[in-house]
Amino acid sequence: MNIHEYQGKELLAKFGINIPAGVAALTVEEAVAAAKTLPGPLYVVKAQIHAGGRGKGKFKELPADAKGGVRLAKSVAEVEANAREMLGNTLVTIQTGDAGKQVNRLYVTDGVDIAAEYYLSMLVDRASGRIAMIVSTEGGMDIEAVAHDTPERITTITIDPATGFMPHHGRAVAFALKLKGELNKQAAKISQQLYTAFTTLDCAMLEINPLVETTDGNLLVLDTKMSFDTNAMFRHKDVEALRDETEEDPMEVEASKYDLAYIKLDGDIGCMVNGAGLAMATMDIIKLNGMFPANFLDVGGGANKEKVTAAFKIILSDPAVKGILVNIFGGIMRCDTIAEGIVAAAREVDLSVPLVVRLEGTNVEAGKAILASSGLPIVAADDLGDAARKIVAEVKQAA
Repeated sequence: MNIHEYQGKELLAKFGINIPAGVAALTVEEAVAAAKTLPGPLYVVKAQIHAGGRGKGKFKELPADAKGGVRLAKSVAEVEANAREMLGNTLVTIQTGDAGKQVNRLYVTDGVDIAAEYYLSMLVDRASGRIAMIVSTEGGMDIEAVAHDTPERITTITIDPATGFMPHHGRAVAFALKLKGELNKQAAKISQQLYTAFTTLDCAMLEINPLVETTDGNLLVLDTKMSFDTNAMFRHKDVEALRDETEEDPMEVEASKYDLAYIKLDGDIGCMVNGAGLAMATMDIIKLNGMFPANFLDVGGGANKEKVTAAFKIILSDPAVKGILVNIFGGIMRCDTIAEGIVAAAREVDLSVPLVVRLEGTNVEAGKAILASSGLPIVAADDLGDAARKIVAEVKQAA
């Protein structure tokens, strides 16, 4: 689960971490009111979308030479002008793709006099089973480009969760950032605070870019991105309440209501599978046969008829889908349950695309009988290879 920058900063402030003063705004009037509460005379107006690269982004509706999604304003009047341009328009960044994201929220913050910019992030390193703290002196830049062009400027510090954050970790961060004296102490302190926030909130990723040194000698979190382990949100209802569904794909939002693992892709063959590994194999074999999957959808091992029906409807709601391949191995999941869900969903919606179903496992004969007696144009397949060939052939024939 992702949240907006201003929400992340509000969370970090609860852990004693220094952030610039700022106020979120949904309207131009709120942006103006926010600026009037800040010291000024320099303000920053920041588009709030779930994507990075906002500063270098471009608005679809504005001229090519218009400013991006992060703008400096030297007066309240400039804040107002920028808010009018940004709100309601579509910001395209390197992370949004060509479709971009509509800006519905702004974050108006106080301007900061910057002496230097640094990078600091944390994520779970699956290879080591530890939390990795990634540090660089090249803050405010595309960290992927830094990693590619000058990897020696990036330091990775791993922290064993059994011991937690230790003083030597803080010293290692300060050393990597080449900070001395009071700034050295501040770097050690803020890195410990960030680690505490990361573990306490069950974060999956916490990125500070940039972490800035101000001209008066303080370290300040100027920008942040935070994402969380969705499976841990039952422990953090306050964080879960920060979810902005308007920033997410509507089909993925609908899938989450039924606890379905769904990710929309760019292909044309809809997939419904039980088990992540089987889903990946199904997607691969579709591509091997010359077409591309339209989604990843894992209904899980314990789905019921209602869950399967919801999954089928979600796939059919995607206008890009030209055919559907259902691939089920009935272990815990019974094939007759899947078949009942498929038939129920197909009868509720207009099944206007080819449907190929491959069932194997528990109650497979009962499942096949339900499909055969449904009166629906469902093509049965004997195995995964047969299913992939049949759905590709059906789609090509329908075209």
